[in-house]
Amino acid sequence: MKFFFPDSQDLVDPSFDFDRETRSATRLRQRDDLYAHEVFSPPPFQGILVSKAIVDGCGSGGRYSIAQRHRLARQGVRRFFRLDQLDSKVRLDTMGDCGAFSYVREKRPPFTVDSVIDFYVECGFDYGVSVDHIIPIFKPDPETDAQNDLFVESDMDLVPADIVERHAITLELAEEFMAQHKKRRCAFTPVGVAQGWTPRSYARSVVALQKLGFTKIAIGGLVPLKTKEILAVMKRVAEVRKPKTEYHLFGVTRTKEVANFIRYGVTSFDSTSPLRQAFKDDKDNYYTPDRTYVALRVPQVQGNPRLQRQIRAGKVPGDEARRLELASLEVLERFDRDEATVDEALNVLLEYERLHSPRKRDHETVYRETLTDKPWKCCPCEICKALGIHVILFRGAERNRRRGFHNIHVFYHRLKDELLALDSCPTAQGALTTAR
Repeated sequence: MKFFFPDSQDLVDPSFDFDRETRSATRLRQRDDLYAHEVFSPPPFQGILVSKAIVDGCGSGGRYSIAQRHRLARQGVRRFFRLDQLDSKVRLDTMGDCGAFSYVREKRPPFTVDSVIDFYVECGFDYGVSVDHIIPIFKPDPETDAQNDLFVESDMDLVPADIVERHAITLELAEEFMAQHKKRRCAFTPVGVAQGWTPRSYARSVVALQKLGFTKIAIGGLVPLKTKEILAVMKRVAEVRKPKTEYHLFGVTRTKEVANFIRYGVTSFDSTSPLRQAFKDDKDNYYTPDRTYVALRVPQVQGNPRLQRQIRAGKVPGDEARRLELASLEVLERFDRDEATVDEALNVLLEYERLHSPRKRDHETVYRETLTDKPWKCCPCEICKALGIHVILFRGAERNRRRGFHNIHVFYHRLKDELLALDSCPTAQGALTTAR
C-alpha cells in the first residue's frame, strides 16, 4: 500500500530563526527551502502526486510561478523535486494528474488529452492519470435495484443530465488517453479514472476502463464521502475487478480501513489532510499515534491579515496586542523549559485570545490538555526534536507547515502500523500478498 503525497509547493525555510522571526538574507526559496521528503529520512511517503491544475494555475489551485513551470518542464519532476539527491536506497514514485477538483464548476475539463500527455512526458512521471471530470453528487444504490445488473439504473430519470454527461466525458477522454498513450509509446504507466454517483455507476466505469486496457484505475470523487459510502463504492468495484487491476484512491486517508481497502484491490492512495489539518482545522492540528491535539493560537500582530484589519479599524489596540503576543511567546518558552506552570502559560494565552478572537469559542479546556500532556516532548520526529514547543504554536507558515510535516510523518507511521498488524494476522496475509 503506497502513500502518495500531493504537492502544493509546501516547503520550509531551514534558515528561519524562531526566536527572532527572521530569515537568511541570501535565502532563495526554490534553492534553499526543503520539501517534506528532504526533512525526514527516510521520507514519510512512497510517492509524490503533482497536479497540472496547480502547475498551470487553473481555477483557484495555482501555486507555481512562471519560472517554476519552466523549471519543472526543463528539469523534469525528479530533478525539480530533488528526488535524485535522496539516499540511493530510497526511490519515490511520481504521479501526474489533472487536479479535477480545481475545475469542478466547468462544463468540460479545460485540458486536452494531448496537452496532458505532453505534461506527463515532458516531466518524466512514472504514472499519468487520464483527464477526468468530478461528479459532485453521490447516493447509495437503492436496495430495490437489481444488484447484479450494472447497466440498469432504476432511477436514471432522476439523475441530472449534466451528471450523466460528466460520467460519459470521463470515459470518452480515458479512451482517447489510452489510444494516444499507445500511439505515442509513452513510458509512463497510464491510470484511468472511475467517476460515479452511485456504487453501481462507479463499477460501470471500472468495467469500461478495464476494457480499454487500464490495469491501474484511480477512484475519484471520494473526498466528501463518509467512510460507509466509500466502502460501499469499493465493495462494488471490487466485484468487477480483474486480477491484475490495481486501484488508487484520490484523497482518502482512512487508515483504519486498510484491511478492507486491500481486500478490495487498493494498492495506493494520496491525501493532503495531515498537512492541511495542521492549520486549517479547528481542533485536529497536531497528530500523535493515538489522538490529535489543538495547537496554541499565538497570531502575529504584524503578519496576520485579520488581526491587522481589526487594529486598523480600531477594534483591537495595537500596542496591547503586541504586548500580549510577546508575553505569550515568552511564557511558552519558559514553560517548555519547565520554568512556568500550565496555569501561568494558559492565563496569558487566554488573555491574548480574548483580545484577538473575542467571538470565537474559548479554548481553555483544550489548551490545558495540550499544555498538560506536552505531546511534542515525546515525539521522536526530526521536526519536534528541532523545534520544541514551536511546533505546537498556531503561528505563521514556518511553524504551521512544519507541524503539517510532523502530521504526515505520524500518519505514515500509523499506516505502517496498520500494515504490520495485517502482516501478523494469518488470515490477512493472503490478501496483502495478492495486493502487493
